[in-house]
Amino acid sequence: MKKLNVGILGLGTVGGGTYDILVKNHDLIQQRTGVSIEVVKILDLRKRPGVDESLFTTDPDEVLNNPDVDLIVETLGGIQPASSFMVQAMKNGKHVVTANKAAVAATYVELQETAAANGVKFLFEASVGGGIPVLTAIQGNLSGNNFLEVMGIVNGTTNYILTKMTEDGADYAEVLKDAQAKGFAEADPTADVEGIDVANKLCILIALLFGQYIAPGEIPTTGISKITGEDITAAKAEGCKIKLIAHAKIEDGKVIASVGPERIPESHPLAGVSNEFNAVYITGDMVDEVMLYGKGAGALPTGSAIVGDIISVAKEVK
Repeated sequence: MKKLNVGILGLGTVGGGTYDILVKNHDLIQQRTGVSIEVVKILDLRKRPGVDESLFTTDPDEVLNNPDVDLIVETLGGIQPASSFMVQAMKNGKHVVTANKAAVAATYVELQETAAANGVKFLFEASVGGGIPVLTAIQGNLSGNNFLEVMGIVNGTTNYILTKMTEDGADYAEVLKDAQAKGFAEADPTADVEGIDVANKLCILIALLFGQYIAPGEIPTTGISKITGEDITAAKAEGCKIKLIAHAKIEDGKVIASVGPERIPESHPLAGVSNEFNAVYITGDMVDEVMLYGKGAGALPTGSAIVGDIISVAKEVK
């Protein structure tokens, strides 16, 4: 039986969800791939009940330099040390799978070049849209298209807030507090509500759709913290809903990109994307318009995307 040994950096929400899927669906995955995928090392400061304690280490080198580890799953979050760890892993001949949109967006070129130079896979499906297979579709079945435009609702926190403001008439501060209480928003929600998270994801989409790298900081970005009930009412009067949109299109051969609240006609498919759900609406010259929709965050949806990338590597094991 072929084997693929996995090391996980960070067993938090997403890393834990990935571990749970690999264990619970181990036999199913093995049956479908012909490969036994085993978690053999975990970097985390805290051990987790129900997980073999011998798998844990607090020393990154015990995972990154471990000759028994074939593939690294990076779910630490943040730009550093996550990016450095991924580069180190790839230089050691290990494939890397990550959900870390901030690290991918900030060091996209270096990570791609390191993977190519060392003959390993670098996969990051879970970095945009959680469990929605957006990046796989762009690089796979849709890759025969010349892409013209992308519009995305790719942050569940802000979409939840705007949905409640629209449907319940609640004000921004009230809904943000509710979102934090329900775990949809962080204690410090700045990255979400000011559009920073969305800019990271749009950076990645642009790189794959249009073959250009535009750093997140170079994308004009506006969040939702200044959206008022009056704005919502005015949009309704025009038959529209306000959504925080990641938007990029080709104009005169150039990529024009922005992140910000947009008035979306209620007839548009994106207008029906509510609460914490995400969707990406892509226009290609051959396929025309395609929308991919689903849960954009959470342990198991995001873990599902990570495991999908792991399986892609497993299928190439010789």
